[in-house]
Amino acid sequence: MQFMLTIRASMEMKITVSCPTPNRCTLLILVLFSFAASPLHASLSINFYASSCPTAELIVSNMVRSASSSDPTIPGKLLRLLFHDCFVEGCDASVLLQGNGTERSDPANTSLGGFSVIDSAKRVLEIFCPETVSCADIVALAARDAVVTAGGPAFEIPTGRRDGRISDAANVRSNIVDTSFTMIEMIRLFNSKGLSLDDLVTLSGAHTIGVAHCNAFSDRFQMDSKGNLSLIDTSLDNTYAKELMKKCPSGSSASKTVNNDPETSFAFDNQYYVNLLGHKGLFQSDSVLVEDERTSARVEAFANDQETFFQSWRDSFLKLTTIGVKTDDEGEIRQSCSFAN
Repeated sequence: MQFMLTIRASMEMKITVSCPTPNRCTLLILVLFSFAASPLHASLSINFYASSCPTAELIVSNMVRSASSSDPTIPGKLLRLLFHDCFVEGCDASVLLQGNGTERSDPANTSLGGFSVIDSAKRVLEIFCPETVSCADIVALAARDAVVTAGGPAFEIPTGRRDGRISDAANVRSNIVDTSFTMIEMIRLFNSKGLSLDDLVTLSGAHTIGVAHCNAFSDRFQMDSKGNLSLIDTSLDNTYAKELMKKCPSGSSASKTVNNDPETSFAFDNQYYVNLLGHKGLFQSDSVLVEDERTSARVEAFANDQETFFQSWRDSFLKLTTIGVKTDDEGEIRQSCSFAN
């Protein structure tokens, strides 16, 4: 027996829950209410493709697992891809569109990866369910599954997003976090997306996996006339700083990368927060989380209890994946994720 519950959190949001038991419905409702109050124009549902494409989520999950098994950096790439999509124009796969002047062409996005996984999933879905599953949903599901593949929490997310038709490089820089951001700058940006201070601390935990290019944190060092680097950011652990300077000496290739988390680089866990307490946050935007009294207690809580982090991650991830979604008669269902119909 299926239990159907419709939640009307406001005039702007309707979420339909379909689940096998009353207890399961109760769990899903508790999770969904974590973002139901945010001012989103959304009409999403759990198991949106149950009738139109029953294997949609399985196909995406299998693609993510297969790609990650041969390339352990894939989960981090898929997670970063989601952030860069949702923070610009909302979660509408606008970051996937190719062409001059698109988001994807902006220098801030040229280091993004994971596109091949999204494209592969879309090709298979177009075979079994033509013009049915949106690229925006594939991006969200792939990021969710990437976390699971890396050892993080598994949970359901609502689907039903549609793909956007607008992708403008001019919208990128003002809508994504720069690694040199101050706390005030990050709070302002997250608030503009309907995300709280707690969401900021939680979603920063995405840096527990993935890699970064050397120039993303080069502002924490200075170079003398002989080309030698020295630490100028006193918030960074000296030993860790020396390791970074060794891995990223002056004159390093623009393609040179280091792991975001030096301890458990490919595992989605709470080690990121342990690193922060040890002053080993790779970016300035990481370090400020433990230095600011508004966020330091939450960092410590996550560092001490991984399950607390995982629970918060579920709630914040749901909010992230519903930023500015297009549904119903908005947008389109692309036949190819790289080009509008």
